[in-house]
Amino acid sequence: MVQETTLAVTFPALLMHHAQVRAQRPAMREKDLGIWQTLTWAQVAAEVRRVAAGLAHLGVAVDEHVAIVGENRPRLYMAMMAAQCLGAIPVPLYQDAVADEMAFVLQDAEVGVVVVEDQEQLDKMLEVSDRCPALRALVYDDPRGLRNYQDARLLSWDALLALGDARRARQPDEIDARMAAIAADDTAAMFYTSGTTGKPKGVVLSHQALIDRARVIERFEGLTDHEDVLAYLPPAWIGQNMFSYTQFLTTGFTVNHPESPETVAIDMRDIGPTYYFAPPRVLEGLLTHVMIRMEDAGRFKRWLFHHAMALARRVGPHILDGDGSVGFWDRCKYALGTLLVYGPLRNTLGMSRVRVAYTAGEAIGPDLFVFYRSIGINLKQLYGSTETSVFVCVQANGQVRDDTVGPPCAGVDIRVADSGEIQVRSPGLFTGYYRNPQATAESYTEDGWYHTGDAGYLDADGQLKIIDRAKDVGRLADGSLFAPKYIENKLKFFPFIKEVVAFGADRPEVCAFINIDLEAVGNWAERRGLPYAGYTDLASKDEVYALIRDCVEQVNRDLAQDPKLAASQVARFLILHKELDPDDDELTRTRKVRRAFIAQKYAVLVEALFQGLDQQYIETEVKFEDGRTGRIAAHLRIEPAEVALPEPLKKVA
Repeated sequence: MVQETTLAVTFPALLMHHAQVRAQRPAMREKDLGIWQTLTWAQVAAEVRRVAAGLAHLGVAVDEHVAIVGENRPRLYMAMMAAQCLGAIPVPLYQDAVADEMAFVLQDAEVGVVVVEDQEQLDKMLEVSDRCPALRALVYDDPRGLRNYQDARLLSWDALLALGDARRARQPDEIDARMAAIAADDTAAMFYTSGTTGKPKGVVLSHQALIDRARVIERFEGLTDHEDVLAYLPPAWIGQNMFSYTQFLTTGFTVNHPESPETVAIDMRDIGPTYYFAPPRVLEGLLTHVMIRMEDAGRFKRWLFHHAMALARRVGPHILDGDGSVGFWDRCKYALGTLLVYGPLRNTLGMSRVRVAYTAGEAIGPDLFVFYRSIGINLKQLYGSTETSVFVCVQANGQVRDDTVGPPCAGVDIRVADSGEIQVRSPGLFTGYYRNPQATAESYTEDGWYHTGDAGYLDADGQLKIIDRAKDVGRLADGSLFAPKYIENKLKFFPFIKEVVAFGADRPEVCAFINIDLEAVGNWAERRGLPYAGYTDLASKDEVYALIRDCVEQVNRDLAQDPKLAASQVARFLILHKELDPDDDELTRTRKVRRAFIAQKYAVLVEALFQGLDQQYIETEVKFEDGRTGRIAAHLRIEPAEVALPEPLKKVA
């Protein structure tokens, strides 16, 4: 509880506190071979001490970087805790990154010890080890497939524990002494940025910065040690790390680790988390699965679903907010809808027990946001970044709106520069970028405010509205506002559309690249007897273009009702012949669009859109999972979309 942990100002102190006051309560669960295994706080603390001693045997020093690579696994979490117990600095890496991307981080952070999950991650380390001369030890969790590996640097988890036990027998007070020497303003962890605009940078965060923000949200939401959290997003992402590691150690609740990425949906229904976090892309994917299932349902079920959802969108958010504006009869109908539709839907999504749900990472489309709130899920938006320890703004219960991210959290000051950029002061701000004083200095104003790089403003209620990334917000040739992310999010609400990149800055109109969702469109095609031989073939079908054109034109009609964005309707679009992919550098590892890179890589397609051509040939190099490269070629069709008249012009007409 908040009062109990006030004196604990470092992660090791928090761990030992929980091991003392809630020793037999579950700290972590992991699903293995279909069975949930539980570790208590006492068990976690005991194993962390053994691991810390093992790392000390490997020579891990104060302020040394220890890389952690893999999915969410209890042992990897304990490796992070153990590094922190020594005054060392854990550096989580994205598990789906290719070896070359990992090599950059290993070199930049001068990593000497890496703890990996399995053979896949170990192979990447071995592939780049000759470029990383500091690398002296590779510890692995899962031994499957490693029987014949002979590298002297390899060490199993059990072997590490044995080394730790032997060291503790010789130096029984070493770990306690090193924990006691850690101060609140010492570095707790380093997270690498996603590299949207260039090489990733190491963001250095202190114990104090991370724990302060976690405590603020603990008080704000009334979090307790009885919460259940599902850790399923990349541990290298600050969002997942804050929810399933920092807040876990601050509050003392239980973190659950899925069996695999493929079983997340099943495991979520098993656990029924009470505190949930998902970026918009995950929420979009869940909604896509719901809509696919409804399309496959019988006529009556489809009618009932759509009828119930129309009611939910109208009254559900008001009922959730408790604002008293919904009449008795609508409440009765909504209660019946909960029995027949909303309750079963929440159960299918694994969200029956969710008390607080957050979304962040990028802007969420208002339609998507309202969908979840309308069925009774207390989904709220928050705003922050790696450099701010995530929490800058959070929506309060009863004051949730789809067009804001809420007011500043306790301790945070926000101002909006003349340029429209949001600037922040917060106890959660980072110490700096690792070995990059120039970038650190450039990230602050002369008077000490952090440059977020986002454009927005504070409304009359003191809630922050984010328009877009400041560098992405522009003007059309006629001076009209162009906010690409807003347009992209509206299009991605449709289950058939997975990704969108909109272009229009300094142009006379807006055009867009679109990625279809292969699962959703494939299901749609199969129900209509439409054969296809993979993504490229399906994306080129006339019927699919008609389907996507209808989605684009629906968004155009919505945009026509917004005076500020009516000119930003999509005039032409094309469906890309391949899915945008982090391995091809088109998306970051957190699946953010690398807009400038895409515009450069597909410059011939961009020009074809704006020149009014009806097709364009393109040949693209792609990377396969095994490291090989190949080329995909296609004649891409360019489709016009009907632009709707703005509301005032409709009336005149």
